[in-house]
Amino acid sequence: MPHFIVEYSGNLHDRLDFQALFKELHEYVVSTGAFPIGGVRSRAIRCNDFRVADGREDFAFLNLNLKIGHGRDMELKKEVAEQVFKILCDWMKPITDESYVQISFEMTELDPVLKFNKNNIHPLFADKA
Repeated sequence: MPHFIVEYSGNLHDRLDFQALFKELHEYVVSTGAFPIGGVRSRAIRCNDFRVADGREDFAFLNLNLKIGHGRDMELKKEVAEQVFKILCDWMKPITDESYVQISFEMTELDPVLKFNKNNIHPLFADKA
């Protein structure tokens, strides 16, 4: 953890550079000291079937969900959420300056009893902490 999952309307596809966004998000969350680099992952899911507001073809949306593991205090979660949303909005600014776009962000804290994972990447970064 954490996982960044972006869902976006297909009409934005040719205008987005997700690697730049993911790089900035990864660097930020790792810099907090609360998230190990070996668990950070990101993905973008293009939605070709969508409708925004009254259905105008030039309307668009982008939603970012940040999933984190349980156990971090509310102050840290709030600070991370605010900064992640700022990074997202700054990255989207060239598009929102010229187009109508709904941007949303949500942080989800996963229940430790119901979350399972296996990650053999963590040991690669153990000495770098």
